[in-house]
Formats: sequence, structure tokens, C-alpha cells
Amino acid sequence: QAHGSPGNLLDLYAAVDIPESETFGSTPFDILGLKRDSADIQKSDVPDINMLKFSSSAANVMGKKLISNETFTWLTEHFKTSWSQAKPEVEQVFLSGINHVFYHGTTYTPADVKFPGWLFYASTNFVPENSLWPQLSGLNSYVARTQSVLQSGKSDNELLIYWPVYDQWASPKGKDVAFKIHNIEKWLQPTEFYKNLDKLGKSGYSLDMVSDKMISEAKLDNQNIQVSKGGGSYKVLIIPQLDYLPESTLKNILNLAQNGASIIFQNEPKNIPGYFEAEKRKTELQTLWKSIPFQQNGNVKSATFGKGKIILTSDVEKGLEYLKIEREKLTDTGLKFVRRKFDGGKYYYIVNHTSKEINQNIPLNFVGKQVALMNPENGDYGIAETQNNSVKIQLKSGKSLIVKASETADNSVAKWKYVEKTEAPIVLNQLWQLSFKEGGPELPKSRTLTKLQPWTNFTEDA
Repeated sequence: QAHGSPGNLLDLYAAVDIPESETFGSTPFDILGLKRDSADIQKSDVPDINMLKFSSSAANVMGKKLISNETFTWLTEHFKTSWSQAKPEVEQVFLSGINHVFYHGTTYTPADVKFPGWLFYASTNFVPENSLWPQLSGLNSYVARTQSVLQSGKSDNELLIYWPVYDQWASPKGKDVAFKIHNIEKWLQPTEFYKNLDKLGKSGYSLDMVSDKMISEAKLDNQNIQVSKGGGSYKVLIIPQLDYLPESTLKNILNLAQNGASIIFQNEPKNIPGYFEAEKRKTELQTLWKSIPFQQNGNVKSATFGKGKIILTSDVEKGLEYLKIEREKLTDTGLKFVRRKFDGGKYYYIVNHTSKEINQNIPLNFVGKQVALMNPENGDYGIAETQNNSVKIQLKSGKSLIVKASETADNSVAKWKYVEKTEAPIVLNQLWQLSFKEGGPELPKSRTLTKLQPWTNFTEDA
């Protein structure tokens, strides 16, 4: 876990075999019927998908197969967390590119300690003493199926965005600033870097972050930027709005462009970090920048630089459109996704965190020759209906699917079973017999109900 350090988080995450991020608190999802009692949550901490991407970016760029996460930390108060609350939180973790989660937490309790056993202050109780323990297998199976896909193949993010860490270090606190998950509203969310991440992600672009060190190690592979031989291959490097850029980093960026890379600058870098030979280095920065032969081209300024292209625009999306980088338009429906590639195709992990049901054809940038749908909740799978470059998807609020788009067809797989409303609804208007089979220390008495309702409504037993 690199977060909390005052150093460059990307380089620190990249230095280990399995980078690990962390979620803390509860996310306000729009999922229909999802319980989120304000009295049971940490109001000061809300998990942020873009903070999670620091660890997954480092892993994707450097070619590390596993990205971990300390998940469900203080999701709600003790004994008040349902697995339905845990599911969308871990889905958000998966959507950030993480694929190897740990549950926080499983507190050790000696056998002779009475119920409820030993507890940890910030823990969601994944222990046998939890009354929901018998149902944990459902969440576990969902996580296992999802991770089996997200751990296969490679990340398929197409864009790199530079983290202007020197702007952070230029603050009055300098390198004493700890980049924590608990204060991202101070150091991360107000920045143009974050705003680009958020906007581009919601628009359907897939991004990884990159550091100065990573840029210095990058090479060109068929006009795509690659930092590590086993790592991701990226179509564009984005330099967001910033104040400070080392002249050495600008030189490395221009070398990439010279060899065929596409670069988007959001503004002209004006200053260099540090005071060592400051005037000399600032002059070098300015000289390097002036060597770019920009010309006005519609909404952007563009330049051919060696074998590559350099774009200058305050609107990064316009720059991407100019470079003909296609976004995944499925996000226009409100759906979220993360994409991976494997030999012969791509996986899309698609989640509906909106309050509406999705029942329509959604566009995909890659459909191949056959599209299979897989339900990570129960293991169902089948061949999807496709039309042009779109796939028919049915996802209720809070549900997810894995889409496997393959370049070859497998005729042995049955068709996916879509749900169609063909008959009148069945009205359940009979009496209900309620009885409690297990639990304790005392079981509520059995009773007859005229309608379904929470058992906690029976105040004398609850």
C-alpha cells in the first residue's frame, strides 16, 4: 500500500510485485433498494474509483498480473453490513482495474470467547459469528468468477495520462504532503488531472496514469507507447493542465513523439520544479516547447513531430477526436465497464450502478465474430444477440455481466436466455407463515402475516 506516502505513488506501487490499494467507507450508489443508513457510515470517507487507479495503473503499465485491494474497510458499523452493500463496493474496485481483493476483515477469535467474539474497530465482520456467514458463499462465488476473468489476459486501456506530481510538491507543505485516501478532497479531486480522469472515464475512455520515471523508460511499439515489455500498449499520452514540468520529462515526451507517439498537451508548461540551475533549465524547457511547430487546425493546435503528432487543446476530448481515438459509447447508458484483452478477443466487465433497468442493444468497439454473455452471480452463459457492432444487454439496477467478444465462433455454446415478459403477473395475496429455524440466543415466535414485511417490524421480538 503506497498511499499515505509523500512520494510518487505510481513509482512506489510499481516497485512491488502486487500493488495494493484500499477502500474506506461507503459509496452512495444509485442502485434501486440499496440500503445506506447515514447513521451507520463514515461521512468523511467515500471510496473514489480514480484513487484506486493509482495502484492498477502502476501494475498495468509495468505488466504486473495481480492488483490487490483492502476492501470493505468500515463499510458500515459492526453487525449492520449486508452483502448487498458489499457487492457494489467490490464492483467499483473491479471497475478500477483491480483484480485480487482482500476482505477487511476477518478478526481472529479464540474458541472460548463468547459471542460476538473479538472485533476490530474498522472491520466489516467476515467471521462465523456474523449471522450472514451462511450466505457469504454467494458473494464469494461472485467475486471468484469475476476475478477469474479479470486476472486473465491483459488490461486493454488505450490512454496514458501523466500525473503532475511536481504541482503537488510545489504546495507550501512540499514533500511533506501525504497522499492519503482520507484526504483526496484536498490533494487529488480539485486538480485538472483528476477532472480529466473523471470526465474521460465517464465518457467511455480507458486510462492508466504514468509518472516521470515511467515516461523516461517508455519505448514505441507500432506507434503505441509501452513502458515495460509485459505492460500495456497505449495509443496516446495526455499531459493535463499543469504548472511544473521537468525539462527532462518534456525532452522524453518529445523523443516519444519523434519516434511515432501521439501526445496531447492541455496547456503550455511554464515552469520547472526546483531551484538547481533554475534559469538554465527553464530556458531549456522553453526552447524544447518552441521546437514544436504548432498550427491551428479547427478546435485544436496540432503539429507533426518526427513520426508522431502533438496536439495542444484545453479540451482533451477534442484532441482525442482529432486523433480518431474512439470511446466506448456504452457509457452513454450509464453503464460502467473495464476491458481486458486476450489472444483472440476481449472481455468487458459491465456493471449497472444506475437506478434504471437496461434492456437494449449497447455498442461495443469490438464484437469480433461471436459474443458470449456470462453471469458472474450464478455462472450462466450463452451466445448473445448482436446487431452490427452492438450487443443486446439486459441488466437490472445493481446487476453485472461479463461480455466475451471472440474472433472465432464456438458453435457448441447455447444461446443466451433473455427474459421476456409474456404473461400477466402472478399476484401473491395469500397469508404467509413465518418461522425462524436458526439463530439466537432466542428465536422470535412463529406468526401468520397478511403481507411481506421486515421481521424487525415485530418490535416485541426484534
